[in-house]
Amino acid sequence: MLHSRKEREKLEESCLAPYAVRSAASRGRLYPEPPHDVRAEFQRDRDRVLYSKAFRRLEYKTQVFVNGTADHYRTRLTHTMEMTAVGRTLARALRANEDLVEAIALAHDIGHSPFGHVGEEALDELMKQEGGFDHNLQSCRAVELIEHPYPDFPGLNLTWEVRAGLRKHLAAQPGAALDGHPLGPRQFLEAQIADVADDIAYYAHDVDDGLEAGLISASELAGLEIWREAQGRLRVDPAADGAARATVRALLDLQVEDVLQTGADRVERFRPASPADVMSAPEKTVDFSPRMKALLTPLRTFLFERLYYNPAVSNDSQAAVRMMRRLFLHYIAHPDVMGRKARARLASEGLWRTVCDYIAGMTDRYAMEEFERFKLNQ
Repeated sequence: MLHSRKEREKLEESCLAPYAVRSAASRGRLYPEPPHDVRAEFQRDRDRVLYSKAFRRLEYKTQVFVNGTADHYRTRLTHTMEMTAVGRTLARALRANEDLVEAIALAHDIGHSPFGHVGEEALDELMKQEGGFDHNLQSCRAVELIEHPYPDFPGLNLTWEVRAGLRKHLAAQPGAALDGHPLGPRQFLEAQIADVADDIAYYAHDVDDGLEAGLISASELAGLEIWREAQGRLRVDPAADGAARATVRALLDLQVEDVLQTGADRVERFRPASPADVMSAPEKTVDFSPRMKALLTPLRTFLFERLYYNPAVSNDSQAAVRMMRRLFLHYIAHPDVMGRKARARLASEGLWRTVCDYIAGMTDRYAMEEFERFKLNQ
């Protein structure tokens, strides 16, 4: 017998915590659609993100190392997949809605620019007089406007909950709302889970890539208390082959365990009986403990100083940004050379925002190809 959508919704009602978001209680889609016979609403959202062109392009976008540097470094896509796995683990343990966490996680970087965070900073600078650029808000534009696989409406027509989950920086703003519903003052539990899963994944996995590239070493990391604490979990000599990779796994476990314990403690303290209670709680329900935040702060500083701003990384990144700036200004001067779908948005979105959307949607590889095609290095 088929497991229908209604049976899935009943299962959610019996298995999820009272503070978790139910698929059947979704605030719906901007453009009403009939429900699916088998898939619940957030399952449909997850699939729509997964099948989108913008999601597929994440494979060729930078995480830390410019795409193409080496085949085994993480890309924006593999980071997203790893973050999603962490999010599912947290959601299952906290009895939250895994489908909703997964949909938010898969979509969270879908609007990220090429060339990682330096690319984002370059677009923000170029768009300073036009409203700036933020990859979280660009992800919203991607799923609500730019992706256009359906004839009846623009975007992917995702549920309110996924769209709200992507607006994590807006939730704390007084009076922030989406379609008339408040975004905060805290996000609902599943959005909080996706947010902290992002941090957990990049703290551990950027360290892993940095070690693999030889730009940082285990001996340097040993100066950090959190690294020594992770090493303390090993059953082998920290100097043994493979011990550094094992320490990265322990670093991931430390963070996950801390978030779960903090979440459990705050659920016990706040006693949320609904998603609304989570959103009005005095602080985040799902977060790192104060102690873990204090341990992660030096690690973050270390990564910026020793990895992100390492000349081996930053030189390639800065060269890519200079190239992207020239490409951006070329499209401003010659909008007719952009793709057909981008040109069709010029009247409604304006020249600068349309060019920004077009550049943000590019992979590292395509941006490089366009730069060469227009001979902008001459």
